Amino acid sequence: MPSRRVGGKPTSSDVAAAAGVSRSAVSFAFNNPQRISTATRERILAVAADLGYAPNTLARMLQAGTTNSIGVLLPQRLAQILENPYYARFLMGVGQICDQEGYTLLLTPPLQDSVLKAIPYAAVDGFIVCGLETEGAEVAELIRRDIPFVLIDSDRYENAPSVEVDDWGGAREVTRYLLELGHRRIAVLSIAPGPDVAERGYRGPLGRRMSGIEDALAASGLTMADVALAEVPVTRVDGYRATKELLAAPERPTAIMALSDVLAYGAVDALQELGLSVPDDVSVTGFDDLAESAWFRPRLTTVRQPIVTKGRSAAAFLISAVRGEDQHPHQLLGTNLMVRDSAVKPLM
Repeated sequence: MPSRRVGGKPTSSDVAAAAGVSRSAVSFAFNNPQRISTATRERILAVAADLGYAPNTLARMLQAGTTNSIGVLLPQRLAQILENPYYARFLMGVGQICDQEGYTLLLTPPLQDSVLKAIPYAAVDGFIVCGLETEGAEVAELIRRDIPFVLIDSDRYENAPSVEVDDWGGAREVTRYLLELGHRRIAVLSIAPGPDVAERGYRGPLGRRMSGIEDALAASGLTMADVALAEVPVTRVDGYRATKELLAAPERPTAIMALSDVLAYGAVDALQELGLSVPDDVSVTGFDDLAESAWFRPRLTTVRQPIVTKGRSAAAFLISAVRGEDQHPHQLLGTNLMVRDSAVKPLM
């Protein structure tokens, strides 16, 4: 009976010595069993089990230059990401392709508040990059390290695959809908932009949504100066707080257009707490069409973006890039206005 190693984990050398074989034979037993006889393999596996030995799969894959894992490079802390049901839907789509193709998934949030610092610590074959600017240091670092990546919710980039939705068209359509209902006192609950927005303007999906709003307003003879604007993080409580502040203005808005469903939920919470009816006193719209929006009360009028499909496309593009099949494809997914119960003609 082989003796157990004292002090530290057993190694392949320990198994080889106890089984009376070479280290190569131990490697063959776990990785290429056809290279040795069945009897030898069974003896090696029995010795390995007795010693408590298991091969270091990660180390072996890293040595071979592959991990069979893809990462999602996240722009926010994990607690914030998990609070937003949008990401649950997106990761569902990513996970479906990972399951189909035999890949594992690693979520990579900022390390010490830095996405850039997190990149070297993720043992993955490639990244899905969410909501980062194409000229940022993170994208430059991925290129420097020759790590395949796919951009999601960013500006289009000619040197990597990307997936986006028609943010401009969706925002324009919901704005036009409110204007056609007769709303002129509209407040916008916007996703908080980056710190340099004053210098460079809105970017990515937020920039496209704000542009869609501006175009719809212009068609009715209005500008962004005619709407109240609140820029907040994408949480329900921030939507609630911002709505309370908007309602404190001398002239209350007749419609609140939130640029995410989560913010819209918070707006409805605040309005109902103040004793106001949605939609009779104030209409509310969202953007995303999360699963909850169809049974939220009132049922939320919102812009549907195909979140699960976006996740599936991102994962499929990335795995193709990892396998060397990628030709930098770009996909633009459509949006649809889902008219439900939370927006009606204004009473005043």
